[in-house]
Amino acid sequence: MSQPATGVLAELRSGEWFTRKRVRVCAGLLLAVELGLFAFLIAGTHGWIVPLDRPTTTDFASFYAAGKLADAGTPQLAYDRAAHLAAEEAATAPGIEYQFFNYPPVFLLLCAALAPLPYLVAFCLFVGLTLLLYLGVARRLLGDRGGTAILALLAFPMVYWTIGLGQNAFLTAALFGAGTWLLERRPVFAGLCFGALCYKPHFGLLLPLALAAGGYWRCFTAAAFSAAGLALISLLLFGVGTWDAFLATVSGSHTVYASGRIQFAGMVSPFGAVRLMGGSIGVAYTVQACASLIAAAAVVVVWRRGLSMATRAAVLASATLVAAPLSLLYDLMLASIAALWLLRDRSSIATRGWEIGAIAALVPALLLSSPMLAEKWHLPLFPFAALALFALATGRALRELTQRGDADARFGRARESAA
Repeated sequence: MSQPATGVLAELRSGEWFTRKRVRVCAGLLLAVELGLFAFLIAGTHGWIVPLDRPTTTDFASFYAAGKLADAGTPQLAYDRAAHLAAEEAATAPGIEYQFFNYPPVFLLLCAALAPLPYLVAFCLFVGLTLLLYLGVARRLLGDRGGTAILALLAFPMVYWTIGLGQNAFLTAALFGAGTWLLERRPVFAGLCFGALCYKPHFGLLLPLALAAGGYWRCFTAAAFSAAGLALISLLLFGVGTWDAFLATVSGSHTVYASGRIQFAGMVSPFGAVRLMGGSIGVAYTVQACASLIAAAAVVVVWRRGLSMATRAAVLASATLVAAPLSLLYDLMLASIAALWLLRDRSSIATRGWEIGAIAALVPALLLSSPMLAEKWHLPLFPFAALALFALATGRALRELTQRGDADARFGRARESAA
């Protein structure tokens, strides 16, 4: 291997290659490619390249239609497939593919607030405001408010999946990131952020374990009151019947996801990975249960041992993606929260220079990944990315635990010598 190539590899391993200027250039090029691809996909999905057999829509149509039904005084019909599909078609176009609404009535509060606006205005407002909220939180986590940081954040491929699908992943990532950021500073406000995640309850699966293991009881209580308060408001506004309809829908929703109606290739969970590779439903559930237990155990150990906040938050965010029984490709926005915490703590003695390169490598890897390729090759690309980030976070935690143990041992020997 030539000397220049060896030098580049050494810089990559040490992390020294990733100067601000190089990050800016690479992020700018990546962003330009993504914007070009995004424009091409928009043109394709609107039939501007070739005629379409049927009209297309986004997941936001589901949110908007549910809000329309709620504003019309029939919120329970958001969980009635025929009525909800009719509302989706009224908002977009007849003949679209049905977009499920399996969110708890808490999410109807936001949907109902957006529904009085014209569809396109509501879409842009929802996506734009949640993106700005995410960027604000992400810049805080990274500890960098410069233009290079914004450019790098916008170059993350999942940003465009979230925008294109009109999904709520920016809001989820922002609430999760804000909760971890505020935990040491304002535990009650952190709890309010965590509690607001009740609109997507499977992403709060590990939060009680982390908060209890770390002894953050004020945050734990605030999160419980926040979730209960939002549920009570939705109950008072939409009635018991809406909650009954939601529970009936959720009780049968697992058959939809297990059947492949939602593409396995677009799933992030170990369950989706097993199903994509041809595994049976029973095997998929078993693997998911094992992965969830491992992720939960990692969170409890890391949070109970009181490691650095950056390490704990990175493990919690990445473990949540592994433990959640259902997560789709846009939910990898939560992976950015884990990555930002790891990058924030670059000066830690447990940090390794190659971690920056590993995190950076995930970005183009996700750009090149697509559900179509994953489906064709039966290769679970998105679960691999989530597991890789979980491995990076737990590796950091293990090094921190080892170094702490070594420091304790040296301290013990020093005390014995002094005695």
